[in-house]
Amino acid sequence: MVSLRQLDGTAIEKPLKHLRPAQAARAKPWRTFRNRHGQKHHSGYYWCATTGGHIIYESRLELARLMLADFDPEVVEIAAQPFRIRARVAGRDRRHVPDYLLVRADRSVTVVNVKPASQLAKPEIAEALAWPAKLIENHGWAHEIWSGEDPVYLANVRFLASQRRDGLVADEVLEAALAEAVRGVTIRELTLRLQTSWAPALLKPAVLKLLWQQRITTDLRRHLDGDSMVEACA
Repeated sequence: MVSLRQLDGTAIEKPLKHLRPAQAARAKPWRTFRNRHGQKHHSGYYWCATTGGHIIYESRLELARLMLADFDPEVVEIAAQPFRIRARVAGRDRRHVPDYLLVRADRSVTVVNVKPASQLAKPEIAEALAWPAKLIENHGWAHEIWSGEDPVYLANVRFLASQRRDGLVADEVLEAALAEAVRGVTIRELTLRLQTSWAPALLKPAVLKLLWQQRITTDLRRHLDGDSMVEACA
Protein backbone atom coordinates (compact mmCIF):
# COMPACT_ATOMS: atom_id res chain seq x y z
CA MET A 1 0.00 0.00 0.00
CA VAL A 2 1.11 3.58 -0.65
CA SER A 3 -0.02 6.76 1.08
CA LEU A 4 0.08 10.17 -0.60
CA ARG A 5 -0.49 13.67 0.72
CA GLN A 6 -2.79 15.67 -1.53
CA LEU A 7 -2.42 19.40 -2.15
CA ASP A 8 -5.09 20.16 0.45
CA GLY A 9 -3.05 18.27 3.09
CA THR A 10 -5.28 15.21 3.33
CA ALA A 11 -3.79 11.74 2.86
CA ILE A 12 -5.07 8.98 0.64
CA GLU A 13 -4.01 5.33 0.56
CA LYS A 14 -4.16 2.89 -2.32
CA PRO A 15 -2.49 -0.32 -3.49
CA LEU A 16 0.90 0.24 -5.09
CA LYS A 17 -0.33 -1.46 -8.27
CA HIS A 18 -2.82 1.40 -8.76
CA LEU A 19 -0.27 4.19 -8.32
CA ARG A 20 0.32 6.26 -11.46
CA PRO A 21 3.29 8.58 -12.12
CA ALA A 22 1.14 11.72 -12.32
CA GLN A 23 -0.41 11.00 -8.91
CA ALA A 24 2.99 10.64 -7.25
CA ALA A 25 4.45 13.66 -9.03
CA ARG A 26 1.58 15.90 -7.85
CA ALA A 27 1.67 14.77 -4.22
CA LYS A 28 2.98 16.98 -1.44
CA PRO A 29 6.13 15.76 0.34
CA TRP A 30 5.23 13.10 2.87
CA ARG A 31 7.41 14.61 5.60
CA THR A 32 7.99 18.18 6.66
CA PHE A 33 11.17 19.45 8.25
CA ARG A 34 12.24 22.20 10.60
CA ASN A 35 15.58 23.92 10.77
CA ARG A 36 16.94 24.14 14.27
CA HIS A 37 20.17 25.33 15.81
CA GLY A 38 22.83 22.64 16.02
CA GLN A 39 21.25 20.13 13.62
CA LYS A 40 23.81 17.99 11.79
CA HIS A 41 22.03 17.76 8.44
CA HIS A 42 21.40 20.64 6.04
CA SER A 43 17.83 20.87 4.79
CA GLY A 44 16.14 23.50 2.69
CA TYR A 45 14.35 24.41 -0.52
CA TYR A 46 15.83 24.31 -4.01
CA TRP A 47 14.22 26.35 -6.79
CA CYS A 48 13.84 23.84 -9.61
CA ALA A 49 13.85 24.95 -13.25
CA THR A 50 12.21 21.69 -14.34
CA THR A 51 9.11 22.19 -12.21
CA GLY A 52 9.16 25.98 -11.88
CA GLY A 53 8.85 25.76 -8.10
CA HIS A 54 10.63 24.86 -4.89
CA ILE A 55 11.51 21.28 -3.94
CA ILE A 56 12.69 20.25 -0.49
CA TYR A 57 15.89 18.42 0.37
CA GLU A 58 17.09 17.08 3.71
CA SER A 59 20.85 16.91 3.18
CA ARG A 60 23.56 18.31 0.96
CA LEU A 61 23.78 14.92 -0.75
CA GLU A 62 20.06 15.07 -1.54
CA LEU A 63 20.52 18.60 -2.86
CA ALA A 64 23.25 17.37 -5.21
CA ARG A 65 21.04 14.62 -6.63
CA LEU A 66 18.15 17.05 -6.99
CA MET A 67 20.32 19.50 -8.90
CA LEU A 68 21.52 16.77 -11.28
CA ALA A 69 17.91 15.77 -11.95
CA ASP A 70 17.11 19.42 -12.71
CA PHE A 71 20.04 19.47 -15.18
CA ASP A 72 18.88 16.29 -16.95
CA PRO A 73 16.91 17.34 -20.07
CA GLU A 74 15.05 14.01 -20.12
CA VAL A 75 13.56 14.59 -16.65
CA VAL A 76 10.24 16.46 -16.90
CA GLU A 77 8.82 16.01 -13.38
CA ILE A 78 10.51 15.80 -9.97
CA ALA A 79 8.85 15.13 -6.63
CA ALA A 80 10.42 14.93 -3.18
CA GLN A 81 9.21 12.28 -0.72
CA PRO A 82 6.39 11.42 -3.12
CA PHE A 83 4.70 8.75 -1.02
CA ARG A 84 5.02 6.39 1.90
CA ILE A 85 5.05 2.70 1.05
CA ARG A 86 3.81 0.19 3.62
CA ALA A 87 4.25 -3.59 3.42
CA ARG A 88 4.62 -6.67 5.53
CA VAL A 89 8.09 -8.09 5.00
CA ALA A 90 9.29 -11.32 6.63
CA GLY A 91 6.52 -11.06 9.21
CA ARG A 92 7.24 -7.42 10.06
CA ASP A 93 5.28 -4.29 9.22
CA ARG A 94 7.61 -1.98 7.32
CA ARG A 95 7.36 1.61 6.11
CA HIS A 96 9.53 3.57 3.74
CA VAL A 97 9.49 7.07 2.21
CA PRO A 98 11.74 7.42 -0.86
CA ASP A 99 13.67 10.63 -1.39
CA TYR A 100 12.74 11.52 -4.97
CA LEU A 101 10.59 10.46 -7.87
CA LEU A 102 11.74 11.36 -11.40
CA VAL A 103 9.48 11.17 -14.44
CA ARG A 104 11.15 11.30 -17.85
CA ALA A 105 9.85 12.52 -21.18
CA ASP A 106 9.10 8.93 -22.25
CA ARG A 107 7.00 8.60 -19.02
CA SER A 108 9.42 6.13 -17.47
CA VAL A 109 9.83 6.56 -13.71
CA THR A 110 12.82 6.31 -11.40
CA VAL A 111 12.45 6.28 -7.62
CA VAL A 112 15.63 7.55 -5.96
CA ASN A 113 17.00 6.91 -2.49
CA VAL A 114 20.02 8.97 -1.48
CA LYS A 115 22.48 7.43 0.95
CA PRO A 116 26.15 8.16 1.71
CA ALA A 117 28.42 5.41 0.40
CA SER A 118 29.72 4.88 3.94
CA GLN A 119 26.28 3.66 5.05
CA LEU A 120 25.58 1.22 2.25
CA ALA A 121 27.81 -1.49 3.73
CA LYS A 122 25.72 -1.59 6.90
CA PRO A 123 23.40 -4.64 6.81
CA GLU A 124 20.47 -2.75 8.32
CA ILE A 125 20.73 -0.01 5.67
CA ALA A 126 21.06 -2.49 2.81
CA GLU A 127 18.01 -4.40 4.06
CA ALA A 128 15.97 -1.22 4.55
CA LEU A 129 16.57 -0.28 0.92
CA ALA A 130 16.22 -3.75 -0.59
CA TRP A 131 12.57 -4.49 0.12
CA PRO A 132 11.11 -1.21 -1.24
CA ALA A 133 13.41 -1.50 -4.26
CA LYS A 134 11.97 -4.91 -5.06
CA LEU A 135 8.38 -3.67 -4.76
CA ILE A 136 9.07 -0.60 -6.89
CA GLU A 137 10.79 -2.61 -9.61
CA ASN A 138 7.93 -5.14 -9.61
CA HIS A 139 5.65 -2.14 -10.22
CA GLY A 140 7.59 -1.46 -13.43
CA TRP A 141 9.54 1.54 -12.18
CA ALA A 142 13.32 1.83 -11.82
CA HIS A 143 14.92 2.16 -8.40
CA GLU A 144 18.18 4.01 -7.84
CA ILE A 145 20.41 4.20 -4.80
CA TRP A 146 22.56 7.31 -5.25
CA SER A 147 25.68 8.03 -3.22
CA GLY A 148 27.46 10.74 -5.15
CA GLU A 149 29.03 11.86 -8.40
CA ASP A 150 32.43 12.87 -9.73
CA PRO A 151 33.29 16.01 -7.71
CA VAL A 152 34.48 17.96 -10.77
CA TYR A 153 31.29 17.20 -12.70
CA LEU A 154 29.14 18.09 -9.71
CA ALA A 155 31.01 21.37 -9.13
CA ASN A 156 30.56 22.32 -12.79
CA VAL A 157 26.83 21.59 -12.76
CA ARG A 158 26.45 23.55 -9.52
CA PHE A 159 28.20 26.48 -11.18
CA LEU A 160 25.95 26.30 -14.24
CA ALA A 161 22.86 26.12 -12.01
CA SER A 162 23.41 29.79 -11.14
CA GLN A 163 21.80 30.55 -14.52
CA ARG A 164 18.91 28.08 -14.31
CA ARG A 165 16.22 30.76 -13.94
CA ASP A 166 14.73 32.19 -17.12
CA GLY A 167 14.91 35.90 -17.81
CA LEU A 168 18.45 36.47 -16.49
CA VAL A 169 19.93 36.71 -20.00
CA ALA A 170 18.31 38.36 -23.02
CA ASP A 171 17.30 35.96 -25.79
CA GLU A 172 19.21 37.94 -28.43
CA VAL A 173 22.47 37.52 -26.50
CA LEU A 174 21.84 33.77 -26.16
CA GLU A 175 21.15 33.41 -29.88
CA ALA A 176 24.28 35.36 -30.81
CA ALA A 177 26.44 33.19 -28.54
CA LEU A 178 24.84 30.04 -29.91
CA ALA A 179 25.53 31.09 -33.49
CA GLU A 180 29.22 31.69 -32.74
CA ALA A 181 29.56 28.28 -31.04
CA VAL A 182 28.48 26.29 -34.10
CA ARG A 183 32.02 25.49 -35.25
CA GLY A 184 33.47 24.85 -31.79
CA VAL A 185 35.49 27.43 -29.86
CA THR A 186 36.85 27.90 -26.37
CA ILE A 187 34.78 29.94 -23.94
CA ARG A 188 37.44 32.66 -24.05
CA GLU A 189 37.37 32.79 -27.86
CA LEU A 190 33.60 32.85 -27.88
CA THR A 191 33.33 35.80 -25.52
CA LEU A 192 36.05 37.73 -27.37
CA ARG A 193 34.18 37.34 -30.66
CA LEU A 194 30.97 38.60 -29.11
CA GLN A 195 32.50 41.64 -27.38
CA THR A 196 32.32 43.58 -30.63
CA SER A 197 28.53 43.59 -30.33
CA TRP A 198 27.72 42.97 -26.67
CA ALA A 199 28.93 44.22 -23.30
CA PRO A 200 31.41 41.76 -21.71
CA ALA A 201 29.29 41.53 -18.54
CA LEU A 202 26.48 39.93 -20.56
CA LEU A 203 28.54 37.21 -22.18
CA LYS A 204 29.64 34.89 -19.37
CA PRO A 205 26.06 34.48 -18.08
CA ALA A 206 24.95 33.76 -21.67
CA VAL A 207 27.51 30.97 -22.08
CA LEU A 208 26.60 29.46 -18.71
CA LYS A 209 22.90 29.62 -19.57
CA LEU A 210 23.45 27.81 -22.88
CA LEU A 211 25.50 25.14 -21.10
CA TRP A 212 22.77 24.71 -18.46
CA GLN A 213 20.16 24.41 -21.22
CA GLN A 214 22.51 21.99 -23.01
CA ARG A 215 22.17 23.97 -26.23
CA ILE A 216 25.96 24.03 -26.25
CA THR A 217 28.13 21.33 -24.75
CA THR A 218 31.54 20.87 -23.19
CA ASP A 219 33.39 18.22 -21.20
CA LEU A 220 32.01 18.73 -17.71
CA ARG A 221 34.32 16.04 -16.36
CA ARG A 222 37.11 18.62 -16.59
CA HIS A 223 37.34 21.90 -14.71
CA LEU A 224 35.29 24.52 -16.52
CA ASP A 225 37.34 27.60 -17.44
CA GLY A 226 38.12 29.92 -20.33
CA ASP A 227 40.00 27.18 -22.20
CA SER A 228 37.04 24.77 -22.13
CA MET A 229 35.95 23.93 -25.69
CA VAL A 230 32.25 24.47 -26.34
CA GLU A 231 30.20 23.49 -29.34
CA ALA A 232 26.57 23.87 -30.34
CA CYS A 233 24.54 20.69 -29.89
CA ALA A 234 23.15 19.07 -33.01
